[in-house]
Amino acid sequence: MASLVESLVASGGPESPGFLNDLVKQLWPNICVAGSHMVKGIVEPMFKTMLPAPLNGLQFSKINLGPVPIHISRVDVQKTENEGIKLDLDVDWDGQCDIELDGNMIPKFGIEHVKLRGRLSILLCPLTTVIPLVSQPMTLHQPQILTFSQIGAAQVSFINPPFLEFTYTDAAHVANLGIIDKTIRKIVLSIISSMAVLPNRFLVKLDANNDWFKTYQSPMGVLRLTVESASNLGADKGSKNFLKKLVHDEVDCYAKVSVSGSDEWRTQTVKNHRHPEWNETRDMIVSDFDQAIEVDVDDEDTARPDDDIGVASTTIKKLLLAGGKQELGLVHKGSPIDGKVTVSAQFHKFVPDATSFSETGDGIVGLLTVLVASAFGITGKRSELKPSVKVTWGENAFRTAIKADAPGADVENPSFDQAYRIPLKAGAVSDGPPVTITLMDSETERGSVEVSLNDVLSAPELALEKFFDVGDGATIRAAVVLRGTSHAPLSS
Repeated sequence: MASLVESLVASGGPESPGFLNDLVKQLWPNICVAGSHMVKGIVEPMFKTMLPAPLNGLQFSKINLGPVPIHISRVDVQKTENEGIKLDLDVDWDGQCDIELDGNMIPKFGIEHVKLRGRLSILLCPLTTVIPLVSQPMTLHQPQILTFSQIGAAQVSFINPPFLEFTYTDAAHVANLGIIDKTIRKIVLSIISSMAVLPNRFLVKLDANNDWFKTYQSPMGVLRLTVESASNLGADKGSKNFLKKLVHDEVDCYAKVSVSGSDEWRTQTVKNHRHPEWNETRDMIVSDFDQAIEVDVDDEDTARPDDDIGVASTTIKKLLLAGGKQELGLVHKGSPIDGKVTVSAQFHKFVPDATSFSETGDGIVGLLTVLVASAFGITGKRSELKPSVKVTWGENAFRTAIKADAPGADVENPSFDQAYRIPLKAGAVSDGPPVTITLMDSETERGSVEVSLNDVLSAPELALEKFFDVGDGATIRAAVVLRGTSHAPLSS
């Protein structure tokens, strides 16, 4: 088994992006049409639900993504543990666009320039050795014919949230354009994050009969991240804390910490100290070693908004390759300052082993994943069916997208291809409730099944995959998977 260091530095070697850029260039007119439809269909409805009045009336009256295609660079190709292919590449779009937005109470304005930068990860799996690299169709009456030889899909995601910037036309006569710009970019970035920033991946089916169980890529493990201490905070004359120094008042500092794709957490505030020690630890689920770690140090103020002292950043890979500990320089408004912050971490890999479930403490000891592939045999009037699948475990509740009868869709046997992940704490498995999988028709429950975690523990590789009978002749193809954690040392 490869050591953690070997996994961190693994690379297929740099690849030439030339053919990919040629391909994108040839496909760009088609990409523009598809992208325009996606923007209209996805972003515009979000304006109605996420924007305050009168901004919630904004609509796209024109969407033209322009002649400049996305540019690709720094391509790296690797093989994944589940025998797939992983392509990591930088994307840079300096788009010359012609986009117009209009609203009932807002003057029309446009977007003429879009800048987008980020690093994409593309997963191609599972693979096959059979030409033409497609799977055999899955029949409703013979579901057991599914094999590992299938190929199904590409999964696309940004490893970290991308950079996004808009340049507007007709900006002079639009009041509060800065607020509008910030709001629009926030909505667009939130949509991108919910669809295609790790751990979320945008699924592109290459085969209509793609096997979701073989395509799904589980998170890699848990990063046990500790914010240890900081030094020289508020010492810079250019910082907002200069006034405090004049009145001999020390800074009251805390740190906000995030790993790309995870929720932010905040340390306790250390009062009156320019060299605070926090030594606070949180567990973060990791999907890629290139995910960014950001530490934002602030000075707490009860009388006015908290002062921003500085931000430090690294990646999981850089931190682990540094021996699991780094002292990071802080940056304030783009300029380095004297302040520094020290972080340390351990990596714990997800493994099909239940040993860690018996551990004590507040950390993550494992992961419960429920994969919902498809449903079969739903009866009723096709035009009225609105099937979905609800998954519940204790206080955790999830629901797939609701399907409807449409050309090319089989509403009686719909595919969902969605995954739900629940971090597990100590005692959660031994004392935990069963997983309930429910077939819904609009808001009506059509039937359900309970899956005991003891049955999952006794299944091969701690993964129970089957067609679950939910009653009335309907079945749901789902998998309930348990993973424990195992500390991964830097060397074997």
